[in-house]
Amino acid sequence: YLFGVAAKALPKIDNKFIPIICGIVGGILGIIGLYLIPGFPVNDPISAIAVGIVSGLGATGANQIGKQLLDKDE
Repeated sequence: YLFGVAAKALPKIDNKFIPIICGIVGGILGIIGLYLIPGFPVNDPISAIAVGIVSGLGATGANQIGKQLLDKDE
């Protein structure tokens, strides 16, 4: 989520790339979590990448759900 917020703050990055950035960063953090966090929920790198990507995309989706529910322009 924080990387998505940071990407949104940079004027050179188009908003359509924010979910991709969050997914990639999530995959990288999934691998890091596999090797650094005891009791990580998966035991192999492919699953760790998948968990990270889903978490990154989930953060983007949760942000958009909250944003659209609170958007009172309509």
